[in-house]
This record gives sequence, structure tokens and C-alpha cells, in this order.
Amino acid sequence: MYFEQAGKDNTEQTLQIAKDEALKRGIKHIVVASTIGDTGLQAAKMLQGTSIKLIVVAHSTGHRQPGEQLFNPETKKEIASLGGMVFTGTDTFTGYEIALGLRGWFSPQALISAVLRMFGQGMKVCVEIVAMAGDAGLIPIGDVIAVAGTGRGADTAIVVAANSTNRLFDIKIREILAKPKNF
Repeated sequence: MYFEQAGKDNTEQTLQIAKDEALKRGIKHIVVASTIGDTGLQAAKMLQGTSIKLIVVAHSTGHRQPGEQLFNPETKKEIASLGGMVFTGTDTFTGYEIALGLRGWFSPQALISAVLRMFGQGMKVCVEIVAMAGDAGLIPIGDVIAVAGTGRGADTAIVVAANSTNRLFDIKIREILAKPKNF
């Protein structure tokens, strides 16, 4: 599915595509990016009653302001009650770069991020959340579906061979299920 425009208006359709493809292909894990929890909760509701394990990946604490966690704690509880889990960890591509003040093209992470953004912001985030979930041992090495977006909501879904950050180049984008054409 190629959406004409990026953004949250594509969320329900993107999540439905991810669910349908996971069920059709026998993929057991879906990894979803969610900043404050809305997209994660929507995914948890959609996946409730399936055998698919949902991992919602949130920004690290302090991503915007020191000590601040953007993810709503009540939403986190609701996702857990629906069978999903929320993981908070260091952003693979930006955590250390921000700490060191290496904005722009001064780090390998920045270059990798820029190349992935050529396919859209959601593509960069999909790869990043798969690496983060892989680092935490929450997903197996092998095929999973990753869902992310441009700004709020979801507009990108991929089938991806998962791995951890230290094996970043073993992460393979197998198939693009949904993405915006204009981003």
C-alpha cells in the first residue's frame, strides 16, 4: 500500500495491513513505535485475541526533556491488560549522538538515519525499533513486522529480518507492506 500522504490518518489501515500479513505469513511478532501510547494502544486493541506478540517501543526517558517520559503510564497499563508490552530503551540511532552533540553528518548513526529517511521517516524508525527490541531480547532473530510513522500515528509497515544493534547490517528489510509516497 502506498499512501498519497504521510501521517496519522493512515494508522488504522497500516495496523490492519500489519495484522493481516502477520496472520497470513505466520509471523508471531509485531513491533510498533509509539511516542505517547496512542498508536500502541490502537495496535493492542486490534491484535487482542490473536497469537501475535505485540511489542510497543517508546522513546527513552529524557528524549525531549531531562527525566521526562512521554509515554502515558495509564496507556502502558492498558496495553499490558490487552496482552501487549511496552519497551523503553535508548534510541539506536540518536541516543548517543544527542548526548555527544553530534548533530548533522558527524556520526555513522546520523548517516544511516539519513539514508533510511530517504524511504521515509517511518522506515528509519522501523529499523530502529527492531534493533532496540532485538537488543532487549524481546523478538527473535528472523522475520517480524515493524510499524512506525511520520510524526504521529503509523504510515509505514515492513517485514524485516530482525537482529540487534551490534548486528545492524544483518537487519534486512524483506518487504515494504505500506509507506507514504509523499513525506
